[in-house]
Amino acid sequence: MDKKQTSFDKYVSPLTAWALVLGTGIGWGSLVVTSNNYLSHAGPLGSALGILIGAVIMIAVARNYAYLIGHFPSAGGAYTYAKKVFGYDQGFLTAWFLALTYISMFWANATSLPLFARYFLGDIFRFGYIYSIFGYDIYIGEVMLTIAAVMIFSLLCMNFKKLLAWTVSAMAIFLTLCISICFVVAIIKHGGASYSFHPLFTENGSALSQVVRIACISPWAFIGFENISHSSEEFTFSEKKTLKILILAVLTLTALYVFITLLSVTAYPDRYDSWFEYIRDIDNLSGIEGLPVFYAAHYYMGDAGVWMLILTLLALIITSLIGNLTALSRLNYALAKDDILPKAFAALNSKSIPWKAVLLVGGISVFVPFLGRTTIGCIVDVTTIGATIIYGFVSAAAIKMAKKTNDRSVICTGIVGLVMMIAFGLYLLIPELFTDGSIAKETYFLFTTWAILGFIFFRYILKKDYEQRFGRSIVVWIAVLSLILFTSLVWLSKSTMSMTNEAMESVKTYYDSLIDTASLKASMDTYMNQKMLELRNANFRSILMVTVFFAISIFVLLNNYTLMKTRMLKGEQELLRVKNIANADPLTGVKSKHAFAESERLINEEIRAGLINEFAVVICDVNGLKHINDTLGHKAGDEYIRSASNIICKHFANSPVYRIGGDEFAVILTGNDYLKRHEKVDDINRIVEDAIETGDVVFSIGISDYVPRKDDNIYTVLERADALMYNRKKQLKQMGAVTR
Repeated sequence: MDKKQTSFDKYVSPLTAWALVLGTGIGWGSLVVTSNNYLSHAGPLGSALGILIGAVIMIAVARNYAYLIGHFPSAGGAYTYAKKVFGYDQGFLTAWFLALTYISMFWANATSLPLFARYFLGDIFRFGYIYSIFGYDIYIGEVMLTIAAVMIFSLLCMNFKKLLAWTVSAMAIFLTLCISICFVVAIIKHGGASYSFHPLFTENGSALSQVVRIACISPWAFIGFENISHSSEEFTFSEKKTLKILILAVLTLTALYVFITLLSVTAYPDRYDSWFEYIRDIDNLSGIEGLPVFYAAHYYMGDAGVWMLILTLLALIITSLIGNLTALSRLNYALAKDDILPKAFAALNSKSIPWKAVLLVGGISVFVPFLGRTTIGCIVDVTTIGATIIYGFVSAAAIKMAKKTNDRSVICTGIVGLVMMIAFGLYLLIPELFTDGSIAKETYFLFTTWAILGFIFFRYILKKDYEQRFGRSIVVWIAVLSLILFTSLVWLSKSTMSMTNEAMESVKTYYDSLIDTASLKASMDTYMNQKMLELRNANFRSILMVTVFFAISIFVLLNNYTLMKTRMLKGEQELLRVKNIANADPLTGVKSKHAFAESERLINEEIRAGLINEFAVVICDVNGLKHINDTLGHKAGDEYIRSASNIICKHFANSPVYRIGGDEFAVILTGNDYLKRHEKVDDINRIVEDAIETGDVVFSIGISDYVPRKDDNIYTVLERADALMYNRKKQLKQMGAVTR
């Protein structure tokens, strides 16, 4: 398992890519619960139309993915695109919801194995009762089955990616054929049966609202179709083929979803007058009757149809486990390369597999069976929101990139994807925006919890972000905070409504149970007071929970902001320190040539703007420096330069002094130094002339005034001062001074 490779091998063929998309995009729920959920809310026609509309939108999203894969063919998928296009903050946010989406789908399929066993093998694994959680019984036998599956598939994905590629391909073809065959046989034989597809829609709301509802949950139905974006480094084909593969896979997924949904209403038990009565009573049924698609397959094809779907269901579980685990490991690999996760998870083994990243997923997942299927189901519901956020970021990234390349078709699909994801998000998050459009209150709670955990983990990232890549977009985190507040309030509202309904039902039940009318009023008063107290206490707990949520979010956000501000101040201080170093001459301590160039630029701007009227430039050149260096050494030469600098600084104490060459200084005179400039220059000249006799430092000086409306810039002033300095140098030479 030692790290032996630094890059991925190519192994994902077009067929494997199609199979990974299909196998991850459709899972256990498609045969067990999808048709029930669709049919109970929209009927066969509403479900089919909603799925088709969702498919069109997903094809637009697929176009955005294919475009970004072509520009960024590396592991990480949506995380990489958001990071490259918008920045690391947006990348982290995308990765956070990507991780939740993939891990919850992996858990959902892993924990479906005990359900598979319950349906088709009886109680063989239902031994060793431990406890119940949210009404779901936990058995040691089923826990061991799930853990064994997680460990086996983790080990397989750590060692045999090419073998698994062939396995996924074969199973994807197999399940596609099985579902198609069952559907075709049912449709052919349905004509001779007495069953009807009517009603085409349910009685819950208008036909349009039912179709819209199904279309809005399409991200959940198709999520996982984009998983090959994480394996783009491992493609054996050109990225140009990606779009065709994605579209073909989405169309296949759409056909399978429609086949399963319609197959479920082609037959139902004789005691029901319509499929609607059958689906409405589905929770009270068991065995084959409790699975509409299996019941229909058995009705038309007998045991052969049931076995085909049993094997199909097993193939769906296996392909989903492999697909989600592969995508998660590549995402973890990308995060580890960017130091969001420890670097160890970016290690590749001799088979070019990020085995530690796979092991991380497997290690986390062994605790999942102890949470129960009900808890996992609630977590999976959050993926609908997560998928909407992810696809929205991808679409926005495609728009921004396409504008740079002027690719109008991608701009259009990007806009379609972004607008639809915003609309889906509003539909899902705002309670009762449309008929039955909001999600369950537990989903709001879990989404809020996951977002807060993201805040906390982001704090950890900031602390170890020495390269200062994160924390640059406070707007992103304010938006997340607002979303947390909104979802918390919605959860509070829905919880209060639920508690109120329960209290009212309880009151009604209690009222109906009272027989003695003489004691009715007293009993009702007591009972109502008790229920009102319970309702107030429950409401207080909900409000307290929302307050805690928001307080934690505010605290973490402010803490993160403080850390970002501290880091920013340190950066500014370091920049100032570096700037000061660049602007200071290390030998004399006066300003450097770099600083003089910046002053020149600023003065020229003031001249052009008419903001400056008077200043003068002094140029000084140290005489005899070469002679000092040659006879006494460079150390003495350096001291000679410092002595000249001290004299200049002493006389022009109120003006900036610059060392602009090895033995040359410049001074820009303003204020009092400018008013007394000629006196100061005369004093310096007397000191220099005396130094010729005493052997002290000798330097030449020239001064020139700025002349408004004559001098267009500082250079002309500088040239006049420089010429006067050279004239002075000649005079000093005639007086006996060494000039070189």
